[in-house]
Amino acid sequence: MQELYKHFLKHPEICTDTREIKKGSLFFALKGDNFNANQFAEKALKEGCSLAIIDELQYKKDDRYVLVADVLTTLQQLANYHRKQITIPVIAITGTNGKTTSKELINAVLSEKFKVLATKGNLNNHIGVPLTLLQIKKEHELAIIEMGANHQGEIAALCKIAEPTFGMITNIGKAHLEGFGGAEGVIKAKNELYQYIGQHHGKLFVNADNELLMKLSAQLDKITFGIGKEASYQGVLVDSNPFVKLKCKSNEDKQSLTEKNPIETALIGKYNFENILAAACIGHYFNVSEQQIKNGLEKYVPSNNRSQVMQTKKNLVLLDAYNANPSSMNAAIENFAQMDRPEKLVILGDMLELGEESEKEHKQILELLRQRNILKAILVGPHFMKAANSPFTTLFKTSEEALKYLKQFPVNNTTVLVKGSRGIKLEKLVEAL
Repeated sequence: MQELYKHFLKHPEICTDTREIKKGSLFFALKGDNFNANQFAEKALKEGCSLAIIDELQYKKDDRYVLVADVLTTLQQLANYHRKQITIPVIAITGTNGKTTSKELINAVLSEKFKVLATKGNLNNHIGVPLTLLQIKKEHELAIIEMGANHQGEIAALCKIAEPTFGMITNIGKAHLEGFGGAEGVIKAKNELYQYIGQHHGKLFVNADNELLMKLSAQLDKITFGIGKEASYQGVLVDSNPFVKLKCKSNEDKQSLTEKNPIETALIGKYNFENILAAACIGHYFNVSEQQIKNGLEKYVPSNNRSQVMQTKKNLVLLDAYNANPSSMNAAIENFAQMDRPEKLVILGDMLELGEESEKEHKQILELLRQRNILKAILVGPHFMKAANSPFTTLFKTSEEALKYLKQFPVNNTTVLVKGSRGIKLEKLVEAL
């Protein structure tokens, strides 16, 4: 590992895709269900890589090929070796909903003062985390590592690679129930971050308004944020129609919340209030000034189909089609129901990976729509089709079918919530809205 690390220091670029080669980079021949990158090792070297790390002997042709037992394990070990050379704070973030948004907000705030390395997009798994760690350079002063999981044990494994010194769980809800083995499995899996931070004498940032998170972190060193006066860092929601506006302060600040200048964000949904407050709290902990916190939060504009607000020529579209599970779907509908708009429409796509709970959870979402008197709805996906009944007659199996319908029956002068799992591809509907 030391020899490989020496080579990495000379050529600190990692490549796993021959379509994205940078001269001198190290090519890691990863395997997947439908590909074997060992087959592309020769091509990678011809196109400029300095070494190819492979795990199949038949592809080794000269000394530029490094044969290892398992390429993925070697990538993770190299990332952890690199991590051990680094003394900067490393903040790990996980949770059922909002982890990517929280990571982006925290990055926006901390970047007002520090040189920050943060996970790109949602590269938050057993490959993405090591690749992110290997991008940390000498000039970086802080790192923010997002951690995702759909099975128990994954967060614990990612913590062993990244060795975070700080941690935050956004929330624990219903997602990937199939892989986690039910709701209790989700709690155990997310709690792996708290357990690691506690065992290694790190510090947590915890939402004081979340009873479960407070219970799980009861004996651990933490900074809390929330709406109550008992929180270390306090906030109040000023408005969310549609953009979130808030005020916040630390509990040692003698000035009252009402006296504080409001922070006006470009995020929709009052469910984002706690994500924004968390970022402000973490910024305050790292001595980012009040003005810098405000600047960072107000400059952040969501993208990639997450909490995006799009004013089209015809409608106001609230696009949140990157991910969906019962927790985030509930929050989005409750927020939408409270919005003061003359004409409203919801377009909902299936929530995936819910296993045996799927039909029950989809029926509960439909019941919530009824309770909130949101009857103007378009439902997309086989799970909603199975769960739905009158008065929800606008049902489509795919987003392509829904798109044809919207082109035939255009929607105008309406506020439209578009929410569904990534696999349903609801973003395709935006062109018709």
